[in-house]
Formats: sequence, structure tokens, C-alpha cells
Amino acid sequence: MRRSDRGFVTVEAAMVLPVLALFTVTLLWALAAAAAQIRCVDAARAGARAAARAEPAPAAEAAARTAAPEGARVSVTRSGELWRVTVEAAAPGPGGMGLTLRADAAALAEDTAIGGGAAGGPEPGGPS
Repeated sequence: MRRSDRGFVTVEAAMVLPVLALFTVTLLWALAAAAAQIRCVDAARAGARAAARAEPAPAAEAAARTAAPEGARVSVTRSGELWRVTVEAAAPGPGGMGLTLRADAAALAEDTAIGGGAAGGPEPGGPS
């Protein structure tokens, strides 16, 4: 007796198609999460640049929010000679898939660089 191969292709396709669909959705989600992470990095850098230019902290925060993903949390703090900007956002997708994206940036404040003390240059009026 010889068995027929009829119907095997249909069964194989029925088993593979959901796996391919899940793979495609996962790939698209990963690409969206990577794009959102890049936006967080850009936002943190924009905020740090604005703060380093001696703009007020709310202006630096606004600069970061403009570049950040929707609903991101932005914090601007000064730590010694550095301005630090942190941007946190939920990953895209249903409920962010439990993943929080985070980016930090720091920039030297211009007021410390101009004074000469932090930059290592000679003090005004001092010996050369």
C-alpha cells in the first residue's frame, strides 16, 4: 500500500504561517523600539547642549521634550560642572511591553569653561 502525500503542504503552511506572522510582528516592534531609543538619545543630547549654553533649566527641558518620544519623562540636573539630562520613555507597543527606554547625556557648563578654572587655562590677570 502506498500512502498519498496529499494535504501535507496545507498542514505545513498552516503551521508555519503563524510563526512567520509572529516573527514579522516582533521584528517590526524591535525596529520601532530602536527608533524610539534613538529619539531618546537625541533628546538627551539636545537638552544637555541647551543647558550647557547657559539656557534656563526649563528651556533645556523643553528642548529635550521636543525631540523625545510622546510621553517621555525628562529631568535636567546640574552636578558640579556638568549638566545632566535623562530621558525615559515606554517602548512602543501594547503597554510598552514592560520595557523602559532610557538615555543620559552630560555637557560641561559654559560658565565653568569661560572662567578658566575648569578649562585649565590661566586665570585672567594671572601669570602666563
